[in-house]
Amino acid sequence: MISDIDALLNKAVKQQYMELPQGGRAQAMYIWVDGSGEELRCKTRTLDSEPKTVDDLPEWNFDGSSTFQSEGSNSDMFLIPVAMFRDPFRRDPNKLVLCEVLKYNRKPAETNQRFMCKQIMRMVDSSEPWFGMEQEYTLLSTDGHPFGWPTNGFPGPQGPYYCGVGADKAYGRDIVEAHYRACLYAGVQICGTNAEVMPAQVIHTEQYHIYI
Repeated sequence: MISDIDALLNKAVKQQYMELPQGGRAQAMYIWVDGSGEELRCKTRTLDSEPKTVDDLPEWNFDGSSTFQSEGSNSDMFLIPVAMFRDPFRRDPNKLVLCEVLKYNRKPAETNQRFMCKQIMRMVDSSEPWFGMEQEYTLLSTDGHPFGWPTNGFPGPQGPYYCGVGADKAYGRDIVEAHYRACLYAGVQICGTNAEVMPAQVIHTEQYHIYI
């Protein structure tokens, strides 16, 4: 079951503080893949000014023994910034920073798949490779049940939901629209989105030129 304890917090109170000036400084949230190979971790640091490129971001470190990435006897891991996006949650001048992970000896962590990908892409860099990604997700209520589905049953059969229009077909449209706009704000190369064949299921597509 998904915890809904955060839903009890007063978001209006938080917003009062989020609107306070930052004194010219910026928050950079460093994000990386943990030892599971699937889950994300993050930590935030304060920068004296807004970074303009990824080269303006310092390396950082974390305790890998708490993220399934090292033993406690030698747990230092390094975060190497590789991509930077505008932060749609904290907004400008703050940033989201995607990171590679290196072990204490500066070798790539076992879940650092980007390291090998980078080596392969450099072999064909003159070809200017592109790739597209299609990602589907299902919106869930706080009880883990698909959003909008009957509590003890199922919605109607497939047919009207794919690319559907209307509140009775495109479930959670507000969330989808917010997600789309956040991607555009951040600079994610999102190409489009549509409702999928199952109610509460959404797909979005992205397209990238390989920059390593």
